[in-house]
Amino acid sequence: MKIPHIILAILLLFGTSLYSQKVNPDNITIVRDEYGVPYIFSKTDKEAVYGIAWAQAEDNFHNMQETILAVKGLLAGDTGKDGAILDVIAHLVNVEKIVEEKFESTYSDEFKDLLDGYLQGINRYAELHPDELRHKDIFPLTAKDLVKGYVMSMTFISNVYFDMIRIFENELGPIEPGKVPGGSNGISISPKRSDNGKTFMISNSHQPLEGFTSWYELQVHSEEGWHFHGATFAGGMTPFVGTNENLGWTHCVNYDDFHDVYRLNMHPDKKLHYKFDGEWLKLEERPIKLKVKVGFLKIPVKKTFYWSKHGTVVKNKSGYYALRFPSNMVCGMAEQWYRMNKSSNKEEFVEALEMQELCSLNIIYADKEGNIMFVDNGLFPYRDPAYDWDKILPGDTSATLWPEKYHPVEDMLKVENPDCGYVFNMNNTGFDCTCPEENPEASDYDHVVSYQKGKTARSLRWHALIDEQGKVSYEDLKKMKFDGNFQFPLYTRNIKNFDEIRHLDEAAHPEISDIISIVKKWDGGTEVDNQQAAIISLSIQYILKYLQKEQILDQNNVLPNIEFVHALRFAKKHLQKHFGRLEIPLGDLQKHVRGDKEFPIWGLPEAITAMYTSPHKKGTFKSAMGESFILFSTYGKDGVEKVETINCFGSSNNEESPHFDDQMEMYLDQKLKPISMDKEEIMKNAKRKYSPK
Repeated sequence: MKIPHIILAILLLFGTSLYSQKVNPDNITIVRDEYGVPYIFSKTDKEAVYGIAWAQAEDNFHNMQETILAVKGLLAGDTGKDGAILDVIAHLVNVEKIVEEKFESTYSDEFKDLLDGYLQGINRYAELHPDELRHKDIFPLTAKDLVKGYVMSMTFISNVYFDMIRIFENELGPIEPGKVPGGSNGISISPKRSDNGKTFMISNSHQPLEGFTSWYELQVHSEEGWHFHGATFAGGMTPFVGTNENLGWTHCVNYDDFHDVYRLNMHPDKKLHYKFDGEWLKLEERPIKLKVKVGFLKIPVKKTFYWSKHGTVVKNKSGYYALRFPSNMVCGMAEQWYRMNKSSNKEEFVEALEMQELCSLNIIYADKEGNIMFVDNGLFPYRDPAYDWDKILPGDTSATLWPEKYHPVEDMLKVENPDCGYVFNMNNTGFDCTCPEENPEASDYDHVVSYQKGKTARSLRWHALIDEQGKVSYEDLKKMKFDGNFQFPLYTRNIKNFDEIRHLDEAAHPEISDIISIVKKWDGGTEVDNQQAAIISLSIQYILKYLQKEQILDQNNVLPNIEFVHALRFAKKHLQKHFGRLEIPLGDLQKHVRGDKEFPIWGLPEAITAMYTSPHKKGTFKSAMGESFILFSTYGKDGVEKVETINCFGSSNNEESPHFDDQMEMYLDQKLKPISMDKEEIMKNAKRKYSPK
């Protein structure tokens, strides 16, 4: 609640800062369950965020420092070239500028107090654990440091960096929204479709399995009415997805067109001057100096970028290009997620959405009243329909410089409570978010918003599965969620003719006729014992490299037939070299690896049980991105009745912890662990209780 003005006046009168009041750790109890998942109990929300900071630091302090290092331009000195890329992106986003300009006006006094509570927790942990610091200049953190980390993370979530890549690589042709193959699954089933009159919701993100954007599970219980179970990224003050006692939601990345690229008209003689509405304006120079770790050395590197009325500017071989995007125009996402956490019904939830501090992310929602909802959420600017916004725009006119004003939530692509009883998203177009007869029509929406249009292999498979069902039981839903089969004909959002890999002519390619005939036997399965899926996995590895090399980031490409031939040649050579035969169980090729544990793993890119892999050892690959944190919630008329979750490794990133890898085998068996939201039961079954000090 808001602090009354009279209390603020008294505090000021006696010279006491509202935001310097110390949190007493004795008022906070951290409970760990048998899997090490933390449950934070406190009297106030401020104490709760202190406990969240402390618990997460115990488990995840290394990753929590990642975004802070990047926004301070220090990550290159810690991790080398990969860190330098994040440092540069943080510089291009200009997180410093947006947070300095908008912090005070964006955040309420109530939430600034919560920021202070979180800071007290994380800074105290850093003070007591100096040996865990990745750089001497990180701590103590400020509230603005935390918010800069949020802005940085949202920039990645909204995929601005793909347009940055286009500028750097001088690949500036038209591009359709829907750029990359990664993503998530979100599903809600209403009482109209469930077999027991309950409402079901699934949060099934496909994130990197490790690193600062991997999931951290927690539960919070504050006597000020904040009760929530879900997951957040490293350094997150609140869960981003999950459920409270009344409602739940999840996010899926949307690939709508939020960003615009402009070609600047530079003066032929006056250095760094660009034309704008008939005047010649000078670019602001924004150099960045990095110390990049190379072995035991730190090599100084300097690069100059620029700033214009449009935003950040990069020079490439073709000239100067500006990039304009909403994710560096807002900074209040932390408070919006907090308000979503504390919403008790759909009206309050929508009110939280109306803050419009999340620059992207689809939302799949469910509640105890039986409401389900899909929202293609984001900051969609008002654009002049006279221009083609899918192409490079002229940067010399204010007509293309859209204002920082966005379509309200009521204008967004949305479906509520369809008669067929389900909404879903699997990174496919929002115009396919429920049964076909109840999907929204693109003609009803502003065409310059540029919603993505493509489907995904996962969305096609989901339709095939749900169409086979009448009423859906909880167990039915589990089977559909953990389905790993591909739907024929094969399709991915990037390659619409992918099915050609199953129809190559053996006679036309005698050198790979054996592997072609094996592929034709494949039944679309991705189980660990599937004998043909390894060929598809390796072929996808080849094709992903081809797409990256050719800078093919848009949808519905038609690949030359010869590339499918090359993909199978690559697969054949790899299998013969490392395994001595062409048919092997998929689990012999793909491994789920954590520390000294290594298990066979199912899944391929674009299956509902999605899994992307990276090279491991001896010709094998290890899981890298895909199925990560999964949450199932069930709601009856009185509130949430059942919550089950699983994480891909465990609740801790500390290799010495028993919870570093204790969920791995359940995860591989596609089993879930029960979660209680009842304080008495949580306390009864607690494995450890302590205060954060």
